[in-house]
Amino acid sequence: MDYCRIRLFSVSLRYINLIVKKAMRKARVLFISSEIHPYMEMTEQSKVARHLPQGIQERGKEIRTFMPRFGNINERRNQLHEVIRLSGMNLIIDDTDHPLIIKVASIQAARMQVYFIDNEEYFQRKHTIRDAEGKFYSDNDDRSIFFGRGVLETVKKLGWAPDIIHCHGWMTALIPLLIKTSYKEDPMFHTSKVVYSLYDDAFSEPFNNNFAKKTLMEGLTEADVKDIKDPNYVSLTKLAMNWSDAVIQSSANVHPDVESAFKKLSKPTLGYQNPEDYVEAYDNFYDEAVIEESVLAE
Repeated sequence: MDYCRIRLFSVSLRYINLIVKKAMRKARVLFISSEIHPYMEMTEQSKVARHLPQGIQERGKEIRTFMPRFGNINERRNQLHEVIRLSGMNLIIDDTDHPLIIKVASIQAARMQVYFIDNEEYFQRKHTIRDAEGKFYSDNDDRSIFFGRGVLETVKKLGWAPDIIHCHGWMTALIPLLIKTSYKEDPMFHTSKVVYSLYDDAFSEPFNNNFAKKTLMEGLTEADVKDIKDPNYVSLTKLAMNWSDAVIQSSANVHPDVESAFKKLSKPTLGYQNPEDYVEAYDNFYDEAVIEESVLAE
């Protein structure tokens, strides 16, 4: 009986210490998106990825924001410059080395920096996901792998451990998987919780058949990627939802198969929010459904 009381007191004290520790510093939210306005044209995703970080920062949290450096982003007009201390590493994808270049720019009105993941082969072309004729780029699968790993490796170099990693859109869909497998023991991400946002961004073209194999790296097995053996938008999005800690429907309309899977999730979810209310709703969701649950789980 005494042992049980001591054990209960010890556990309770640990919870209190964790809560106090988290309260002593601002919560940190890492935002990752393939689109951010004004660097990309105005879409639902680019608008959310622009205004949500600003709103969350104004509500008292620390933020970092990442996106790809697509070739149609004007570096001079947007004042992008390379961060030499963060650049210089190579990422191996499909047995080939690919140099990682990091650039940064500021949205002055929001007091917000945006980090850009760049690579000459993958991103320095005049279009984003499709070419001038509307053809889906055949290496979009490799580009998504490079982008996801590039963000995580850059965050490690920054030495900035996020409490929440909020992923926006299909190009970030591998990040929840990476956080829970290859990066799960890394001190920067050991306690990070992943939130995945669903958008109306479906594509009909399949990825390359060896996509699942190309994602493999240390800590990531074939069993972990069995759900993308048939690599397409729906299977990739389901993979992201399954490996995330929480999921948000950020578009009023999403792919019907994705919406069906979303409604069946047994983890914290947040339905579509009106544009006027989503910053407050997302912030409350972070605090109540993600951060508090994380403290109790620890």
